[in-house]
Amino acid sequence: MFTVSENKPLATTITGSLPKPLWFTENLRRRPFLEAMGSDYQFREQYFDAVMAVISDQIRAGLDIVTDGDLRFDNDIGGRSWFGYLFERMDGLGDIAMRHGGSEWAAKTGDDGSTRRVDAPGDILHEVMESRLPPRILGPIGRGSLQYDAVFKAAQRLTKWPVKIGSCCGQMVHKNAVNDHYEKPIDAVMAFSEALNEEYHSVADAGAQILQIEEPCLHFVAGSAWEISLDDYVAAFNREVAGLRNRLEVWCHTCWGNPLAQKVEANYSYEPILPYLDRLDVDVVTFETADNKGAELEAIASGIGMDKKICIGGVTHRTLQVESPDQVASLLRRALEFIEPDRLLVSSDCGFGRQGMSRLHAFYKMVSLVKGVSLVRKELGLETTVAPAALGRYDFLTHD
Repeated sequence: MFTVSENKPLATTITGSLPKPLWFTENLRRRPFLEAMGSDYQFREQYFDAVMAVISDQIRAGLDIVTDGDLRFDNDIGGRSWFGYLFERMDGLGDIAMRHGGSEWAAKTGDDGSTRRVDAPGDILHEVMESRLPPRILGPIGRGSLQYDAVFKAAQRLTKWPVKIGSCCGQMVHKNAVNDHYEKPIDAVMAFSEALNEEYHSVADAGAQILQIEEPCLHFVAGSAWEISLDDYVAAFNREVAGLRNRLEVWCHTCWGNPLAQKVEANYSYEPILPYLDRLDVDVVTFETADNKGAELEAIASGIGMDKKICIGGVTHRTLQVESPDQVASLLRRALEFIEPDRLLVSSDCGFGRQGMSRLHAFYKMVSLVKGVSLVRKELGLETTVAPAALGRYDFLTHD
């Protein structure tokens, strides 16, 4: 249900992650979140201070919905902790499975002739893949010590703004693991879905108003031979979010990869999988649209049903060039040719915190996002948002 974005046309947010402050040097290092917060004074102090800092950055930028910056994730290679956080804490996982040589580094070609990135030695993605040694599934999957409810509470206690908590979805975790326990791949995927559904309900129990499930496999496997069908992936995702829309606002985030701010597909299009995304039991679906300058906005608008809202990327995570407010506004005006204001939300294409940029770059991308959206809100006669960071009253360069 729409708890946060209700009656907020063109509400602004970011996907989730933000660059860590340089002084935040502590990491969880596989520990349960509550263990670290309860026994490691240095981690606890740095964590609370850092979450407060990134929330403050978002409020100063003028965002309507904030995140905790995904600061629970360790400072690792290419954002590995995005799914590594789950690898290290869920029940049933253990041991590292080495990849078979050769096939992992070959170009991957889909049935439609599209070619994926080649992550062979000499490509920056090779650096990422070397760090992603997959765990084996050795027993029944359980939620373990994810403790998302505590992660949410730690952030929400610091602000009155609604905090959006996100999680890598179960099917993506499965895609990066080696199944040595379940008879069928879909059985393993469903086990992840069921365990995470329990975890998400604990977040709702904690009082969260909004939850984002990130990256179903649909758009990454469409058009290629894969052991699990698109229909099964839809069913697994819907099992993962079962019962949640009655309790909070559920978002599904999609993009085209973000390790070290790199695309993982050379050619990509949402169009083939829009009918499947529309079947997901969620309130909001997010799309990467800034990077391709809104090329698929019309298809997205016609492919997602009226029961859902659409969140477009207004700024990209793939470049350090900060978009101007006019560029953001121009993309938003094009989106409004196809999507009603009440159904449209605006975010970043993906997270800013996967070793892709500095904290300063991320901050000013957020400011530009808010300023650009405010231009369009004013044109539509809607209430505008002022980015506090853009006020000149306390500018060091200004004096009476």
